[in-house]
Amino acid sequence: MKQLILIALVLSVAACGRADRFKGNSGSANVSRGAPVAFGPISKACMASDRKARSRALCGCIQYAANQTLSGAQQRRAVAFYGDPHRAQEIRQSDRINDESFWKAYRAYGDRAEAMCR
Repeated sequence: MKQLILIALVLSVAACGRADRFKGNSGSANVSRGAPVAFGPISKACMASDRKARSRALCGCIQYAANQTLSGAQQRRAVAFYGDPHRAQEIRQSDRINDESFWKAYRAYGDRAEAMCR
């Protein structure tokens, strides 16, 4: 069950865990050329994470995906998962309509971030 929670959290920093996908000539993590970047709460949380493959470009790309799919309030809510992974599981399993709506948007964001930031 803890792994399911972690998988959900990884969606928010989808590519951070796959350093081999992002290694360029320098061996550091890179996002594909031309990937848009942005700065906000998700990119800040991504950069503060302990993921080895994090980079400003990657975290900025993930933030850009968040800007396309999540409202500011939803982004702040998603950032809270970094400090309390169990909260993500609670929201995912909740029957409250607001939680269900948020979780659908969060999943769409994770899918978009993964596709854009490879």
